[in-house]
Amino acid sequence: MLSEMSLRIRTRLVVVCCFAAVLVSLTQSVFAQQLTFEDIKRLPVHAGGQRLSYGGDPFQFGELRLPKGKGPYPVVIVIHGGCWYSEYDLNHLGSFNAQITELGVATWSLEYRRVGNPGGGWPGTFADVAQGADYLRTLARTYPLDLKRVIVVGHSAGGQLALWLAARHRLPANSALYDKNPLLIHGVVSLAGVTDLKKFRPNCRDAVIKLLGGPPEQVADRYQQTSPLELLPLGVEQRLIIGAADGIVPAELGTSYQIAAQEKGDRVDLTNIAGAGHFDLIAPQSLAWPAIQKAIRSLLNLRER
Repeated sequence: MLSEMSLRIRTRLVVVCCFAAVLVSLTQSVFAQQLTFEDIKRLPVHAGGQRLSYGGDPFQFGELRLPKGKGPYPVVIVIHGGCWYSEYDLNHLGSFNAQITELGVATWSLEYRRVGNPGGGWPGTFADVAQGADYLRTLARTYPLDLKRVIVVGHSAGGQLALWLAARHRLPANSALYDKNPLLIHGVVSLAGVTDLKKFRPNCRDAVIKLLGGPPEQVADRYQQTSPLELLPLGVEQRLIIGAADGIVPAELGTSYQIAAQEKGDRVDLTNIAGAGHFDLIAPQSLAWPAIQKAIRSLLNLRER
């Protein structure tokens, strides 16, 4: 028979274990809910990022984070969303970027001129993202960055820009955005990314029309030079992660894009997160994070830390 003291210890252990199980259950239930943009803004901001300008405009800068340990570090370019509007900046991705850096990679989170900023829209928004990405060559002179392993992660409108960044080599020589020597991108992780600008244009208060300066009937060449679907094949591996309950970027955009990309020879993996909303994909504590982490690791061939 157990002594009285043993019974008390066992009872206490059972209570502690039950409490821990309830706490985990509550935490999971909270993050199983669809998060809002306000929820994302309330996530803890982690210090450690260094803001560096890649151009002369106040919005032409990025935030560089370096992991612990010795380099050179593989690099993840991070591009925030917000329907390309000036009211949304990169600050809401602070927690997300810090968590990516924990994987042992450097993150270069880009700010850029957006619709509502002087010079934003066509072609400034795209030119900024391209210039910011290419600026890694300059940063690599000072920081231990491995430019042979660079991928892009973008959310929402940033997902469109991430895919576009990997497709720059397909732009015609007469394009305002053409560059004969763009930084080589080795893969893309698109989180609820806008893959088809023509289909998406009625959304976000006609954001696409404001971004490109008109509908396809008026500026067809701009859609052809910026919409990921129009630029296929990209020639790099792509990981699309979408939320089945996304109320901002329809999940079917990811599905139709994957089919079109694979038909043209691109390797595109699609992960559909059941119950996830639009903003769950940029919350490191959400149930979507393991899929995001897996996608980044696979593109960079990272081992478990």
